[in-house]
Amino acid sequence: MFARISWRHFDWLLLFVVLVLCGVSVAMIYSATHNSPDLTDYWLLQVNFIAIGLVALFVVAMFDYRQLSLLAVPSFILFIILLVAVYFLGDAQGSGSQSWISIGGRLVQPTEAGKFLIIIFLSWYLSWFRDSMHKFPYLVMALVLLFTPLILVYIQPDFGMTITYAFLGGALILVSGVRYRHLAILAATALLVVPLLASPLQGYMLARICIFLLTDETTGQISAPILGFLRSAFDSLPSECVQPEANTAASYNVDQALIAVGNGGWTGLGWTQGTQNQLHFLRVRHTDFIFSVIAEELGMIGAALILLLLLFVVWRVLRIADQAPDQFGKLLATGVAALVFFQVTINVGMNLKVMPVTGLTLPFISYGGSSLVSMLFAIGLAESVAMRHRKIEFF
Repeated sequence: MFARISWRHFDWLLLFVVLVLCGVSVAMIYSATHNSPDLTDYWLLQVNFIAIGLVALFVVAMFDYRQLSLLAVPSFILFIILLVAVYFLGDAQGSGSQSWISIGGRLVQPTEAGKFLIIIFLSWYLSWFRDSMHKFPYLVMALVLLFTPLILVYIQPDFGMTITYAFLGGALILVSGVRYRHLAILAATALLVVPLLASPLQGYMLARICIFLLTDETTGQISAPILGFLRSAFDSLPSECVQPEANTAASYNVDQALIAVGNGGWTGLGWTQGTQNQLHFLRVRHTDFIFSVIAEELGMIGAALILLLLLFVVWRVLRIADQAPDQFGKLLATGVAALVFFQVTINVGMNLKVMPVTGLTLPFISYGGSSLVSMLFAIGLAESVAMRHRKIEFF
């Protein structure tokens, strides 16, 4: 498991860039919280999360990723059991999504760890049946296995994590050697069942979609054809969809994020000098909307540099996937790259109002212990693949 560890192929450049991003995280969280009495210690907590995450990164890197194939099936079954338990016994914790469950007196959110369990399990399945994935039944089985946790998360309801699972599964299936005509058939079938999935899409999720569909910023109205379609598709609509004043109020933070991005210009207003940030016009600025803080205080140039660093991480992990000694390692690293890329795209997109607000954080930068530690864990998983260029030798 930990035998014959060689650091020769450890990707130190990848680690360095991740550490730079973590440094940016601490600096921007300090800027976003230092004048908020109840949040002033968040940057210190982020430092602690970074330390915990780095320990997890190195421990996972030393662990032989090939041993994970032995845990793929039992861990996936345990994940499904936890999701079923969440459905019947879960707690919403005031978030609108019943995603938490009490285990031993502590509240646990299985969906966060589920991202990696899905990557590990699908990587195992797609590599184990590598020579058969061009056959339609094996592809259908892969999708059934993916949709089992996906639907259980969707009905919580957790729309952000649902689309994350779908993207991760889709990315792994695409690179596993399936036939594109089979995917086309399944895509056409999926379009037919989309209306059946509309009923759980109520409350805050539908409200966020209505905010995204807002066509008149002044009046807070949605165009008549779109509103008519929503009325026909759903039994009832939240106030954000049908009342202009409610829509305008609900879209406040997205509008403030856009103002912050525009205020920054090319070079920014300076660290801790952003008006939307420092005057608290921008809410949840240390988590979901920290990219707007970066754009306002560091400008378009600073924000672009940080995005390039994040895309460098994605490219570096894909490079590890390309050099992996086996299909299992290739798919594991591909899943990690897909996860980072997807969260960057969605988070930046919602800050620029080109994506609905989903609650997905900006990797390595947004405040949060579970999100940061899980991302560093993911990098450790990729490093484990990078460190092992030879197949297991049996004597």
